[in-house]
Amino acid sequence: MSRPLLWVVVGLLCAWPAPVAPATESVWDALRAPGSVVILRHSYAPGGFDPPTARLDDCSTQRNLDEGGRAQARRIGEAFRQHGIAVGAVLSSPRCRCLDTARLAFGRAESWNALQGALNDTELRHRQVAEIKRRIAEHQDGAPLVLVTHGSVVADLTELTIRMGAFVVLRRGPDGTHAVVDDLFVD
Repeated sequence: MSRPLLWVVVGLLCAWPAPVAPATESVWDALRAPGSVVILRHSYAPGGFDPPTARLDDCSTQRNLDEGGRAQARRIGEAFRQHGIAVGAVLSSPRCRCLDTARLAFGRAESWNALQGALNDTELRHRQVAEIKRRIAEHQDGAPLVLVTHGSVVADLTELTIRMGAFVVLRRGPDGTHAVVDDLFVD
């Protein structure tokens, strides 16, 4: 194939729209199904990572939500209320930005170390993801289980990269397994 023809073929392939699976139900409809799960990445917190001196028992040493992030968390909770979605258990990474997101959105949070993630320890990271997946699998009925966590954990669980303040909804299928329905960012 000549070079110009190759570029035309590559250009056509890149321009061709990727197939899109038809949406069969909205995120909000999926959340009404018994046993659904919400995996929420904490609201906006400026910066990239906690400083090396960060301590779980002292929020002032961590990266935290700014006013925009706090307002975003409140809007997430309001969106759930506007759509008539009452949530069940709300589990959160022990990091303050996650706990604050959960409390501002849903009024409560239970700290769970598995949701903290472990970027620098592959073995621990695998154990934590397995523990979270077991908890998701156990959630077979009732109001949505909410997991408030970090981007790396969301990606490990769903293979999706979402921005701060977005969430992924998992719906329990007839076979008892959970599958991603979609993700949503509440503006």
